[in-house]
Amino acid sequence: MTKKLCERIVSVIKKFLLSALLVLWLVSFPFAGQTWAQATTSPSATASPTGTASPTSSASPSSSASSSASPTSSASPSSSASPSASPTSSASPSASASPSASPAPTSAPASGDVVTLTKDQKAALDKLLAPAPAASPINSGDTAFMLIAAALVLLMTPGLAFFYGGLVRTRNVLNTMMMSLLLMAVVGVTWVLWGYSLAFDVSAKVADFTFGQGIQQFIGGLDWTFLNGVKFDDVDPVGYAGTIPHAVYMVYQMMFAIITPALISGAIVERMSFKAYFWFILLWSTFAYSPLAHMVWGRGFLGALGALDFAGGTVVHISSGVAAVVAVLVVGARKDFATRPHTPHNVPYVLLGIGLLWFGWFGFNAGSALSAGSVAAVAFVATSVATSAGGLTWLLIEWVLRGKPTAVGIASGFLAGLVGITPAAGFVTPIGAILVGSITAVCCFIAVSLRAKFKFDDSLDTFSVHGVGGTVGAMLTGVFATKAVNLMKDAKGADVPLGLIDGNPGQILVQFYGVATTYVVSAVATFIILKVLQLFMDLRVSPSIEEQGIDLPVHGEEGYGSDFGSGVFASSKSSEG
Repeated sequence: MTKKLCERIVSVIKKFLLSALLVLWLVSFPFAGQTWAQATTSPSATASPTGTASPTSSASPSSSASSSASPTSSASPSSSASPSASPTSSASPSASASPSASPAPTSAPASGDVVTLTKDQKAALDKLLAPAPAASPINSGDTAFMLIAAALVLLMTPGLAFFYGGLVRTRNVLNTMMMSLLLMAVVGVTWVLWGYSLAFDVSAKVADFTFGQGIQQFIGGLDWTFLNGVKFDDVDPVGYAGTIPHAVYMVYQMMFAIITPALISGAIVERMSFKAYFWFILLWSTFAYSPLAHMVWGRGFLGALGALDFAGGTVVHISSGVAAVVAVLVVGARKDFATRPHTPHNVPYVLLGIGLLWFGWFGFNAGSALSAGSVAAVAFVATSVATSAGGLTWLLIEWVLRGKPTAVGIASGFLAGLVGITPAAGFVTPIGAILVGSITAVCCFIAVSLRAKFKFDDSLDTFSVHGVGGTVGAMLTGVFATKAVNLMKDAKGADVPLGLIDGNPGQILVQFYGVATTYVVSAVATFIILKVLQLFMDLRVSPSIEEQGIDLPVHGEEGYGSDFGSGVFASSKSSEG
């Protein structure tokens, strides 16, 4: 009702402005030296598109209907096209004028007179009568929300640097933190050049419920390389996010691509060559991350199967966790792993890191709704309560089984809750989120304990938390996802039951397919990349650098400055290439 009322008001205003403009034009003609043209008032005549009257042209739009009255009827003052017309002049229905005839200087124009418009006047009239442009689909509120969400996700990478940096020994803190920050430099460029296109360029349309065909089931195209066609003033053509600029969606996804390979570094800290790591993350982000992102989020085959991954349980956490295991197997354990303790050197760094991660994770999960609406609220609340449940569960288990609640333990529990809720955040109720966070924390605690028992040198428990947590979270999504908080429609407009509690037990099997596919793709891609790199360079630093610590020999600096400038690293530069 309000829309129709607004349209009627706009129509009345346009007609009023048009009438006023025509009157102003007519008043101005005697002073501008314009020529009058006589025209018939035949109702069957048509107007010339050039603005001049043809011999059969109809009366001016401002003419009264009485202009075709009988010869004895007097023309109303309003029926005259000229403001100076005599109110007593009568209009003959048969009167006509040659289009080239000019009236006598002393005669007033009849009621059917029209005018010749100047170019500027006709342009102004065309502009006034032109249809209103279509409203832009871009919503400023959603755009602002997504820009903030993207910034929050980027903050997670420095948060991860602090978290990992605090867990290693003093002599490797800078190298460990650099392994996270390096991704902000490398992927921040490659995503623009080719990564985004490989992940999301597809010929399918969300609105048509279509998915990629052929090779586009597994990887995107090249049409968006160098951000060709990625606009700042229009939405993406596929329909991923219908209310924000395409460039905003691109940069939001960039932040996910940055942090995912950084997670892998936790498994191979304190021994992997920085040069080899540089090339590894460049290749892995291209040939592992982009295809997986496409399969799940880019209208690929896992999306077509119906696999639910709201914010990256498979794409981010399982992929990085599996890659971590393969990297440990290929690179090997630290030389002193079984003979020396490897305790965290700075627990406050760990706590600062988990604080930044939790804060940024709100952008990670709530931002995955891609608009500031009810689904974003669902994801925000689920993220908060699942994280709290994970930390509480880990704390209680550690307290009961080991007698002391530790700071590193509660931080690990928070992280497990965050990882577990990531694939489920936009699909579960708050109670479901508490269960997901708590169950994931229990599973991750067991995985960390088993890793230590079997002496597997996943240095910072990347697989134990991200791999296991992502797997558990993805499977629990198939259980607790419900249309009560995220109503989805199929191509026929019917409600889609999401998880087991919605009466859709088959979703658990679909989730398993998604998890298994991610394991295979990540494992194979990681193994091939590392083996190819091994043909051209050493994957590890030399034993002497590993013993001394990587910071000084490789980076020429150290975290706390006690030995800087001693020169002990000078003879080891060649070991890094």
